[in-house]
Amino acid sequence: MNLNQVTLPATDLAASVAFYRRMGFRQIVGGSPDYARFECTGGEATFSLHLVPAGTPASGTVVYFETPELDAEVRRLQAAGFVFRQLPTDQRWLWREAHLDDPAGNPLCLYWAGEHRRNPPWRLRE
Repeated sequence: MNLNQVTLPATDLAASVAFYRRMGFRQIVGGSPDYARFECTGGEATFSLHLVPAGTPASGTVVYFETPELDAEVRRLQAAGFVFRQLPTDQRWLWREAHLDDPAGNPLCLYWAGEHRRNPPWRLRE
């Protein structure tokens, strides 16, 4: 199996669609008042937005988008008006991460982990 699809709640679908389009993701499904789907710019993963009622509690799930050009990507997004809760920071688990929220309050992490994403020094041996 391979994880490919994540669906995020959106309390204002139009605002969320605009947000992800501005980030650079390609919208591949639209026209519905309660659903949209996007392709990631690298690889074959997709993610969706589904309209939920205002006041729906956040799920607590963090969506991670990987990019080898993390610092440049964060600068590009900042220049486009995106506000980050955390700028690119090296983490003790050997990832470099930046954090922001989408219009519905879903937490997003832009990161680069390289080989450490799947093969950290503490990876379990089979």
